[in-house]
Amino acid sequence: MVLEDDEAVAEGAADAADELADGVEDSWLVEDGWTVDDAGPAESLVGAAEEAVLQCAVNPGRALAAGRKVLAAAEHLAGTPRRNVFARPRPGQLPAGFSPAPPFTPHDGAHDRPGTGPRGTAADHHAAAEPRDAAADHHAAVGPRDAAADHRDVAAEASAVALRAMALAARELGDLPMAEHCLRRAIATPGAPRARIAQARLSLVTVRTERGHPLQALRIAAQAYAYLGPVDRAKLETQRAVALARLGRFHEAGAACERAIEVLAAAQGSVDDLRFLAGGLLNRGLIRAYRAEWAGAMHDVMTCLDMARNAGLDHLVRLAAANLPFLAVRQGDIAAAFAHYKQSEDTLFGFTERLATMRTDFADALLASHLPGEAAQVLTLAVPELEAAGARAALAEARLKLARVQLLMGDHAPALEAAERAAADLSEQDRAGWAPVIAEIRLRARLARGEASAAMVAELIDAADACERDASVTACAQSLRLLAVETALETGDDATVNRQLARLTEHRPRTGDPAVVHHHALAIDALIDGDHALAHQAVIDGLTSVGERAAQFQDPSVRVNTARAGERLAAFGLRLAVLRGCAEQVYGWAERWRSVVTSGRPHLLSLERLRARLEGRALVEYVVDGDDLLAVTVTGHAAALHHLGAVRQAAEAVTRLRYSLRRAHLMDASAGLDPAELESLVLLPLAGELGDRPLVVVPSGPLHNVPWAALPYLKGRPVSVTPSARAWAAAPAREAASGKGTPHEAAAAGPAGSTPLVVAAAGPGLEHAEDEVRAVLACHARAERVPARGASLLAALDRADVLHLAAHGTFQARSPLLSSLLLDDGPLMAYDLLRVRRPPSLVVLSACESGMAHVPAEGAPLGLAGMFLARGATCVVAGLVPVPDAETAALMVLFHRLLAGGDPPERALTAAVAATGARGFVCFGAGDQPVSTGRSGSADQLDHEPT
Repeated sequence: MVLEDDEAVAEGAADAADELADGVEDSWLVEDGWTVDDAGPAESLVGAAEEAVLQCAVNPGRALAAGRKVLAAAEHLAGTPRRNVFARPRPGQLPAGFSPAPPFTPHDGAHDRPGTGPRGTAADHHAAAEPRDAAADHHAAVGPRDAAADHRDVAAEASAVALRAMALAARELGDLPMAEHCLRRAIATPGAPRARIAQARLSLVTVRTERGHPLQALRIAAQAYAYLGPVDRAKLETQRAVALARLGRFHEAGAACERAIEVLAAAQGSVDDLRFLAGGLLNRGLIRAYRAEWAGAMHDVMTCLDMARNAGLDHLVRLAAANLPFLAVRQGDIAAAFAHYKQSEDTLFGFTERLATMRTDFADALLASHLPGEAAQVLTLAVPELEAAGARAALAEARLKLARVQLLMGDHAPALEAAERAAADLSEQDRAGWAPVIAEIRLRARLARGEASAAMVAELIDAADACERDASVTACAQSLRLLAVETALETGDDATVNRQLARLTEHRPRTGDPAVVHHHALAIDALIDGDHALAHQAVIDGLTSVGERAAQFQDPSVRVNTARAGERLAAFGLRLAVLRGCAEQVYGWAERWRSVVTSGRPHLLSLERLRARLEGRALVEYVVDGDDLLAVTVTGHAAALHHLGAVRQAAEAVTRLRYSLRRAHLMDASAGLDPAELESLVLLPLAGELGDRPLVVVPSGPLHNVPWAALPYLKGRPVSVTPSARAWAAAPAREAASGKGTPHEAAAAGPAGSTPLVVAAAGPGLEHAEDEVRAVLACHARAERVPARGASLLAALDRADVLHLAAHGTFQARSPLLSSLLLDDGPLMAYDLLRVRRPPSLVVLSACESGMAHVPAEGAPLGLAGMFLARGATCVVAGLVPVPDAETAALMVLFHRLLAGGDPPERALTAAVAATGARGFVCFGAGDQPVSTGRSGSADQLDHEPT
């Protein structure tokens, strides 16, 4: 998280800071030939250094320059030779006069501490609170001193403060090694007041934490404590909270923030006090977020934002706002999260380490929402930035998150390598709390590589036992134990299977434990005992528990990925059905899982109701069972189960077909189009059942990205491709409930204001896009051209019945929410569509690859077309392969003419493909629903509405 610390200083006195900055440029500090007499009172050096500290948050570069000049002046005043402060020590070498911080132990005397008691004298505390006043009191007590001695005292104090200012500036500019170097020098400054040294240590706490040494940071905080007044001690507590949070000691970190907030709320004596109060609220909010206390976390962050804005603390506003992407994702608002992320990228530009930390936390939230592709994109940027900044604590966590991402995406060898690097870093940083997470990643990566053995079973059990002893990772313990059961089943170790199943089933899941694991264990146990009915019920109960959690999220992408926790249990239920060889049961399990993924409930559309909806059509639902591809065909009279072969063969055939279509697009004469291989695998074995009926396809696995129109077997046959049978069958009722009604119903309601609205836009860079849009609009009775700009287009979607968009499309296979359509003002991202309340009934994306999808779980294709369907569109016509611009324009104009004449989208697309030969477009969703947008006397007299 972007935790607030002493490295971001107050911006409250903006005018005074600007005057200081201007003065620094023009003052005697600029010149090398000044003398002490030219400088005025020597004490002004300390004031200039303190102003440089305040300037850090306003302009770190100027503060750094001012600190250097004050330091040079102080060294001249003290008569010491000027040194290059930027000459860093070699690795292992400490600055002169510095010794490593020893472990903190309570003092029993006056060693290294003012006074004779453990807390020092009242004078010492006054010195801690007001170091300059205390110095004057001391001078008055001991009598007059010579000017040279006074100058040396002032120079020492000014040097320490100037070095601290330089450190804070370096921290804000993302140079953690330089920040630490300057603070070490400040601490080692001979003759510097102890209070100033304590302030430098206060600043060093977070720098040392972020460089990967939170335990050492806590020792440094203990050394500083005695020399700080009550308010500065409260500020120190906010820094300790950062170190404690990095160590996973969130309860202690929260308590430290509570103490700090109580003191600082009562003080509020300066802008800096107010800044630390706001920072303490921010830290407490983020600690609450770590503990999944989302409401409290958001309240604290927003309170910090309001306080910082009102006080003019713009830098703190930036830091607080940088946490909004993380919090928005964890609350399920992906669209808002990406919007906040874009803003934070802009506001944190130039603050490299801050920006990288924000990216890492955002990636963590995306990962928690089961969006590994999007998380990978962000981490790819964050890791090198953290390396460059020397932020070793955040870097270790980022590498661990990257390992988890790679594991989820099937990159097992890189995941294991990243986990090993993160493990070494975290071990060196004494951060043992991450050990269970590392162990799980290692074991899962090794299992994925085929290391199923008795030794692996023992390691899984040991790791589960270790996790069980830590209350924060009990969910991890249950998952690892279930993995041990499944691996023991593979190795034939029945005794271990029984023992571990007993551990998983003897108690109901506790709050926070994954109920799906408990139900999965019950299902395996029942199957071993031969009780298929109990196994069936356990799977249903487990999927219901997964669905209840997923249904909490309105965002379809978050809901879908949350439901993935039940994927293995769903596969277990499907396997039971396949073993029985019953088409109806296989259909039922496949549809239940698709329903959980999309709605959060294991609903099932009966075959009887499906047949009533099909009328003269046939439906084929493809199913992946392990390594095998199956199909269930449903017609008006029968349902049948078909074993089609290996999934791998179908995937390779799809890849070759798509490759040949791409080569044909590039006018490569050598690219022969041969769809026979794919047809022979996925369609011809079903020909006896399908006949020549119009087809509804429910794809699975690699079949989601098949350009079905390119298969000769389907030539001239209307085809709709839908995420599930239930979604296709429910389309008419969903249209009626949407508030818009079907466009056909709207047209039939009456002439005044009832004709469906067709909206069209043309993106940049396409030769025929403008002509295409003009011709499309001319086909319809009520049509509107809108600018190809994000805000205009999104606003038009809520009122349009039909959208036609001609633009360049880009599909991001591993991060589908980052797929986009290029508009005049930049890309319209898939996640931007999450803001659409009521999308058009029909969406036509005249764009290459706009229909491509990544499918995290069956039933929920994610991409541009999939996002429109998830938001409520009935039908989306979109491209799956590149198609020449002129060919696409011809196809689209003919499609809209047929559409305006009353043909439903699937029939209009089939006829347009046959006439133009453009085979790259597919009709997604319920393409049988008519969209009557034509002139009077045509569509209004046609009744294509299914009963």
